[in-house]
Amino acid sequence: MGKLLIVEARFYDHLNDMLIAGARAAIKAAGHTSETVTVPGALEIPAAIALADQSGLYDGYVAIGVVIRGETYHFEIVAGESARGILAMTMDGLAIGNGILTTENEEQAIVRADPAQKDKGGEAAKAALALMALRERFA
Repeated sequence: MGKLLIVEARFYDHLNDMLIAGARAAIKAAGHTSETVTVPGALEIPAAIALADQSGLYDGYVAIGVVIRGETYHFEIVAGESARGILAMTMDGLAIGNGILTTENEEQAIVRADPAQKDKGGEAAKAALALMALRERFA
C-alpha cells in the first residue's frame, strides 16, 4: 500500500472540492492512502511536491488546481510553467498525476472537475498510481 500526497492550489473552492473528491476516491479504490496540502497557486505546486519528496514520506503525488483563462498573458505563464515543473520532476522519476485544469471558462472546468462527468481529479490520481506501478516494475 502506498501513500500519495495531493497538492492543491485552492482558488476555486467548489471546483477543487470536486477534483479532490475524484482523486481521493481513485486512491482509496486502489487500496492506497492520501494526505492533502494546500499552496497559494498553481505555480507553487511543483515546489511543494519537490519539498515533500525530500521527506521520503510519499510514493506519489497528485497536482490539483484550476487555471481559467483571463484577459492577460498570465494564464499562459501559470498553465505552462506549472506543467513544465511537474513534467521535469516526472522525468526525474517522481510519480505525479497532473490534475491542474486549464480551461477557457468555469463551465468547462465544472465538466472536467465533476467526478460524475470527466473526473480529471480521479484521472490524475490514476496516472500517479500507474507511474508508481511502473517505477516499482522497473526498480
